[in-house]
Amino acid sequence: MAKLFFLLSGENPTLPAAELKAILASENFPFHLTETLDQTVRLNVDIKSAKVIHNRAAYTMVSALELFACEAREDIIMTTAENTDFAEVLSSGERFAVRIKRVKEHALHIRSVQLEARLGKKILSKVPMAKVDLKAPDKTFFGVLTSGKLLFGVKIAEITPKTFSERRPRKKPFFHPSAMPSKMARCMVNLAHAKADKLLLDPFCGTGSILIEAALIGCRVLGVDVQRRMAHGCRKNLAFFGIQPEDIVIADARQLPLTRAECIATDPPYGRSATTLKSTTKHIVDGVLRSANSLLQRGQRICIASPKTLNIAQVGLDLGYRHVESHFAYVHRTLTREIAVFEAR
Repeated sequence: MAKLFFLLSGENPTLPAAELKAILASENFPFHLTETLDQTVRLNVDIKSAKVIHNRAAYTMVSALELFACEAREDIIMTTAENTDFAEVLSSGERFAVRIKRVKEHALHIRSVQLEARLGKKILSKVPMAKVDLKAPDKTFFGVLTSGKLLFGVKIAEITPKTFSERRPRKKPFFHPSAMPSKMARCMVNLAHAKADKLLLDPFCGTGSILIEAALIGCRVLGVDVQRRMAHGCRKNLAFFGIQPEDIVIADARQLPLTRAECIATDPPYGRSATTLKSTTKHIVDGVLRSANSLLQRGQRICIASPKTLNIAQVGLDLGYRHVESHFAYVHRTLTREIAVFEAR
């Protein structure tokens, strides 16, 4: 195992770390959580996991091989850097850059640009034939100032949010105002322990946000929607991204015409823009959880969103599921989503 650290998105206080751990678990990477800091986690894990996380995660921004971690004081940082063997990760003649990221307002007494320059000089003194190249470096040394510490290492991968913005609801051929953002959809897919070649079911597929994100990490996908118009729109959106689903079925999610699924991620209708066909959200959620239970084997997961006011965690417990975790995401003044993860018993 290697020492890695991950810079996480600040869009939600708990989802990014949970997503990261869910990806590692679903891909069978053993890991040991060393420390959780503000928007940053430190792990002992196989270095190969960073590439997998880069390909799957919505809320992980940067992964890095940790070289040292110390108190966020310049004298301590420079002393620690002096005792670090940079030649182990930087070869003679290689070009490098140093980048420091500050999380929120941590360590404001440290000027990040000045620290980048000082650390760059220190690295040059340790690897004399190396060269600084800020535009096209062979290696990027990356540090995070957070929670009173500096984590410093070599960047392995960086995830650009642009790929998700290109799949936002209004960019798709078929749009509906209740459509889930692509980042949240990808996160829910990961929390459900989806994996390449596994069959992921979305019983309320709508415009296809969840199915698209699952297919893009290699899942086989199957969608269900009670409305013919939504099912056709979903097919249109999937085709736009070159995705061929197992099927898009027009059916009531409370009476699923299926025999199995390996994982489920779904966002049932609720709120101002959704159509509940004269049924209450609680009745819909209760119904789909009952129906889905027979499709999942023990330990397989369903990740489901609902209004916080519904207390879906208790609904799932009452139906015999194991409640793994819940996360809360503010949408607007009258709606906060609860993203709940359950395992079948």
